[in-house]
Amino acid sequence: MNLMEYQGKELFRRSGIPIPRSQHCTTPEAVGDFLAANPGEWVLKAQVLMGGRGKAGKIKFATGREQGIALAREIMATPMPPNRQNPNGEAIKSLLVEEKLSIAKEAYCAITVDRATKRPVAMVSKYGGMEIEEVAHEHPESIAKFFIDTAIGYSPFIGRELAFGSDLDPGYRKQLPAILASLYHLFFEYGAKLVEINPLALTTDGRVIASDAKVELDDDALFKHKEFAEWHAVLPLDEDEQLATEAGLGIRNFRRFGGTVGTMANGAGLAMATMDAVKYAGGEIANFLDVGGGANAERVRKCYELVVNHTPAKVFFINIFGGITRGDEVAKGIVEALRTTTSRKVPLVIRLTGTNEEQGRKILADAGMTPVETMDEGAAQAVRIAAGA
Repeated sequence: MNLMEYQGKELFRRSGIPIPRSQHCTTPEAVGDFLAANPGEWVLKAQVLMGGRGKAGKIKFATGREQGIALAREIMATPMPPNRQNPNGEAIKSLLVEEKLSIAKEAYCAITVDRATKRPVAMVSKYGGMEIEEVAHEHPESIAKFFIDTAIGYSPFIGRELAFGSDLDPGYRKQLPAILASLYHLFFEYGAKLVEINPLALTTDGRVIASDAKVELDDDALFKHKEFAEWHAVLPLDEDEQLATEAGLGIRNFRRFGGTVGTMANGAGLAMATMDAVKYAGGEIANFLDVGGGANAERVRKCYELVVNHTPAKVFFINIFGGITRGDEVAKGIVEALRTTTSRKVPLVIRLTGTNEEQGRKILADAGMTPVETMDEGAAQAVRIAAGA
């Protein structure tokens, strides 16, 4: 789950990361009332899950009630224009009203997961306010990284090493270790996949403040904090993301493409490989679906219905590798799902391998189903069925 800026900054506040004074407002009138009660210079920032707000005219400055209302209406009147993050654009339903900072320098810092080392990696660059991909392309030497051993945890020397390694302005060096310590705490406390401050502002009076917030949470960790259900409800979801949520999946676990071969796999990598196999066999993909771990009967039934009710699939290719997910449990789920569903029936092609695969295949065989041995074999069979359906 990606958080909007105001939600990410709320987690920053809880974790002790300095943020500007601010107020989240859902109407232009609320913006005006806040500015009337708090005289000064303020920034009105559209709350969307897209970058490029400044270029799109969705960040403006206001100093009084009437100006604030007028500018808020202007920002909210039209959606964010389409870009590579969202080709459909995004409606603006709320604003973050934030104190205007007098910024002397901008830096970048973040913590995310490095899959190669299987560790959290802390990253710092003196080039803030730019996309990190752009920084990596134009100034690769400026990005300092530290791969944190989770058995030891974070220590202040990491922040000092990153500050010097990235050649940060001396004004950052005293405060950066504590800010990174708070980011590290947030990363684990809230089950984050990415926490990013861009820019991390150094003000003219010497404060270091998180001027923006990007937080991506692991969907499987959301249950630990009940307030996230309320936050999730206000996020802008497209139809596929909404369908995935209703099926109990992560918002990125389902996507439609319009072909006739429905697919389901456990794990995003295997799901994409399954799609490739179908394409290589000459078929057209109906969807991407990552069922995740714990593919029990209820979840399998919901995934089956998700595909057959919302795509033109003529066949459903289920490709499961039993690791955390046991093959026998998946097989029980498939049998139970087909027994209880009221949706239309389509032929199944099932490839089941890994933990308890023999038990799983027996369960399927006893139910009159014949699983295939390999992914390529399954893809070819699914394409043949779809072509002849």
